[in-house]
Amino acid sequence: MASIPVSATAIEPTVFQQVLRAPFFNLPDTLRALHSIRGRGEYAGRVTVERGTNPLARLFAAVAGLPPAMADAPLRVGFATDAKGETWRRDFGGHPMASRLKCRKGLLIERLGPVQFRFLLHTADGAIYWNVAGVRLLGLLPLPVALFGRVQCREREHAGRYEFRVEAALPLAGPVIRYEGWLLPGDAAR
Repeated sequence: MASIPVSATAIEPTVFQQVLRAPFFNLPDTLRALHSIRGRGEYAGRVTVERGTNPLARLFAAVAGLPPAMADAPLRVGFATDAKGETWRRDFGGHPMASRLKCRKGLLIERLGPVQFRFLLHTADGAIYWNVAGVRLLGLLPLPVALFGRVQCREREHAGRYEFRVEAALPLAGPVIRYEGWLLPGDAAR
C-alpha cells in the first residue's frame, strides 16, 4: 500500500494553538495574531511593574531575572519561533527578560531563568488564563505546586490592543511582582 506524502511546507501549529487547541480559534483577533507568529515578530507598548519589598520576594525576583518597579514604561517584546517552541525577549524600559515556551502533554512550559513553570491554560470570555500546574528548579527538581498558587497571568483584548497582567506571590515572601500593560504589533504603538 502506497503511503501518502506529507508536504514539507505544511504549517505546524504554534505553541498556543497546540496548548489551547480548538478554543484558540475563538479568541479575539489581537490574541490570535500575537500567538500565531511564525519566525520572528515584534510588539511594543507600555507596562507598569510593581515589585514586592520582602527580602525573600526580592531574592526570588533577582534569581528569576524579573524587571524592577517602573510606571508607564516602554515595553518591547521580540518573538522568535521554531519547530521546538518560542523565545520571548522582553525589554522593560531597558531591563531585559527572556523566556522559552513550548507545549508538552497539553501544558504550556515556560523556562524563566533557572525555574521551569508548567501552566494549564484555559479561555473564558475571550481571555486566556494561565494557572500553575507544576514547577521545577533547573528543569529537574520538582517544587511543591501549592507554593505557586498565586502565580497567574491573564491575556485579553481591550480597546483593540493585546493586554496582559502577570502576578506572582509566594508564601512567606508575599507579593513578588505584578506587571500589566498592553502591546501592539511592531511600531504601531508609536
